[in-house]
Amino acid sequence: MAIPRMEDFDVFPNSGFLPDKMPLSRLPQHYYTPWEDLVANLPSLILTKRVRSIIDKLEVLQTLQLTSVEQYRRAYTVLGFLAHAYIWGTSEPTNKLPQQIAKPWIEVSEYLRLPPVATYAGLCLWNFKQIIPTAENEDIWDLDNLTTINTFTGSIDESWFYLVSVYFEYKGSFSIKAGLEAMKHANNKNVKKLVSVLQNLAESIDHLGSVLMRMEEMCDPHVFYYRIRPYLAGWKNMGDVGLDKNGVVYGNEPQPRTYSGGSNAQSSLIQFLDVLLSVKHYSTGERPLPHEQRSSNDKPENGFMNEMRDYMPGNHRDFLKKIEDSTTIREFVLESRDPELTLSYDACLAMLKLFRDKHIQIVTRYVVLQAKKSQSAGSSSTLRSGLAKMKRKGAEEKGTGGTSLLPFLKQCRDETGDPAAGNWGKRILSDGVMRLKFSKPSAINED
Repeated sequence: MAIPRMEDFDVFPNSGFLPDKMPLSRLPQHYYTPWEDLVANLPSLILTKRVRSIIDKLEVLQTLQLTSVEQYRRAYTVLGFLAHAYIWGTSEPTNKLPQQIAKPWIEVSEYLRLPPVATYAGLCLWNFKQIIPTAENEDIWDLDNLTTINTFTGSIDESWFYLVSVYFEYKGSFSIKAGLEAMKHANNKNVKKLVSVLQNLAESIDHLGSVLMRMEEMCDPHVFYYRIRPYLAGWKNMGDVGLDKNGVVYGNEPQPRTYSGGSNAQSSLIQFLDVLLSVKHYSTGERPLPHEQRSSNDKPENGFMNEMRDYMPGNHRDFLKKIEDSTTIREFVLESRDPELTLSYDACLAMLKLFRDKHIQIVTRYVVLQAKKSQSAGSSSTLRSGLAKMKRKGAEEKGTGGTSLLPFLKQCRDETGDPAAGNWGKRILSDGVMRLKFSKPSAINED
């Protein structure tokens, strides 16, 4: 089967799922100045609790003057920030989004094949710029020379939270290129070249984990949990934090809508690695028997992971489907029975599983531990509404996507090792946390 050409799906060799050039930092048409002026001053408007009253006074602007995909992306980002500030930006959330935001946001979202809610694409992929413009031959992806275009809080912590994801996606471009090359060599049944590429892929996945851990450099967990995270929430499963359980009414629509909020599960890069390596995910608590014991009719399905694809840009979603339909890497590894190829494939799974371990560490520090602190903080005035609102003791912490956090993440981590092709790989990847137990020297040899 033909290997998809990444550029046909807005995926690029030097930037991965990011645009191949800097996103628009402002819509060029004077007509949209009211939107841009508001979002530029959003932290101050939230601080003074004026964001709703000012948005209510806006005119309903039409989207007909948007003339390029870059302008649609910018409008989507701007309206996303304004909408989430409107819903979550005062002491109590509101269940109604005014027509001034709802109508153009729905139109822009339909064009981009995205839901009208703050997504990973709007918050990260299309929300960064250079601090100092670089020369034509200089690296435009230097993390030290990037900043965000918009934030809710105006804090360094929030900017860094988005920028680490931007840099993560940039570094992920190497994994995408290696993955597509691996697919080609698997199709051509070239064991030697596939071994080399899979080893490079394993190293690139390992590096992604190091990028993720840079979050701790300039994003304080307390600031994230109490000041940033509440604005990232959607309107799904948020009844226990003050939002109507049925969701949010968009403008003049008769029925409310429910959407998950911005989540790293909406990163196309992570799902690309899963589908490339034939990692299957199931609904939380419904993980079946190990891979070799499953029935041929047992179709994997994780409702949340499948749903998150709908929160990715349409072209990226199409790319993942192409990869899913055409990858034969695991099939060829099992067919070849080559020890070095088997070990190289299992090494990719091991690095992806270690990456998920690091993600769990970040989530534990930034969300779970902060939630436990909030439960013992009494009625502290620093606790704001939204996801930082006090929960009953023992309540399960939910992500901004609306799903239970640790059970979901831990199962995804454990499932990553299920496709292991070699006996040794199956043994060390089958535990909830990878452990090597060297009881004797021969323990690392293939059975």
